[in-house]
Amino acid sequence: MPLALLALAIGAFGIGTTEFVIMGLLPEVAGDFGVSIPTAGLLVTGYALGVVIGAPLMTVLGTRIPRKRMLMLLMGLFIAGNLLSALAPAFAIMVIGRVIASLAHGAFFGIGSVVAAELVAPQKKAGAIAMMFTGLTVANVIGVPLGTLIGQHVGWRVTFAVVAGLGVIGLTGIAKLVPELPRPEGVHLRHELAAFKNAQVLLAMAMTVLGFGGVFAAVTYIAPMMTHVAGFADGSVTWLLVLFGLGMVGGNLVGGRFADRALMPMLYISLGALAVVLALFTLTAHNKIAAAVTIALIGALGFATVPPLQKRVLDHAHGAPTLASAVNIGAFNLGNALSAWLGGLVISAGLGYTAPNWVGAALAAAALVLAVLSAALERRETPHGATAAAFAVPADRPTAVHH
Repeated sequence: MPLALLALAIGAFGIGTTEFVIMGLLPEVAGDFGVSIPTAGLLVTGYALGVVIGAPLMTVLGTRIPRKRMLMLLMGLFIAGNLLSALAPAFAIMVIGRVIASLAHGAFFGIGSVVAAELVAPQKKAGAIAMMFTGLTVANVIGVPLGTLIGQHVGWRVTFAVVAGLGVIGLTGIAKLVPELPRPEGVHLRHELAAFKNAQVLLAMAMTVLGFGGVFAAVTYIAPMMTHVAGFADGSVTWLLVLFGLGMVGGNLVGGRFADRALMPMLYISLGALAVVLALFTLTAHNKIAAAVTIALIGALGFATVPPLQKRVLDHAHGAPTLASAVNIGAFNLGNALSAWLGGLVISAGLGYTAPNWVGAALAAAALVLAVLSAALERRETPHGATAAAFAVPADRPTAVHH
């Protein structure tokens, strides 16, 4: 594997860290700015909405810019947003900083996955893409817990300054190691937009919003839930996030392994189990050991849906996957924003810190319903038992597996 993939993985590590570390620091940020926990949750919602907007916007802008230069510009945007968050004198300024950083997220993974695939031989494309996204999953095992620890003991502003430093390392690596790649010929914006006429692409994106939203409904408020309900000390949030991250890594690997073999059954099992586990979290959150096990399961089941959902979008994108890939990454974050907002609503309504778990269970169950509907529609549209392989992205096109 070329060293250029390491540069992309470092960028992914920084992006993954800044996306998720805020969840472990909500109490500290809320206390510093004098706002409530649900209000501080807007830092999650704002970032997620920024990804939703930035993914297609930056990808479209990037169609006229060489991919290496676009990746460097995106990392520059990421650095600026995190520096603004670190220096924010008021809560509203920090929200703006989070949004600026988030604009780089979707396009970085959408464009970066294409670049990663072009750096290696055709038979190694999936491995190259997986290596880049390893930076994102490892961020949740190392970057997020370490950032939470720094934020709790030194200050949350230091955490975001360190993340900006990671962005500088990623930017330098891309500048030094990623080769100049020619822009593709014959693929225009209208080709990319045509993918959104496919009902299966839209259904897969809707599953993405609801399924991953179920995860974030619970995880956004994990710090107050674990300290106020389960009785953990503030410092324990760090290793609880490690458990969540380990679950993510395992779930992502399992989901990736079975996405090619039995995509829809994998979705049925993971979404159904996720809905059940989230519902049970309202009970297990009251016991330290049970809560810790449940957090790991949520990470595993939630991320087991990611590779099959991303692959389903690409399989139906008909040879122009870059924009669809980026928009689906935005869909993950739309789910994050929706669930963080809904979770804040039920907490503000006085239903307690475990109430977001019911929201998550309902969202995951809704995603399962859409999966069943999507499969039924596909069976009706595919004559004589033909498989969905007829719609697959051609072998010479790069595919991507998200975080």
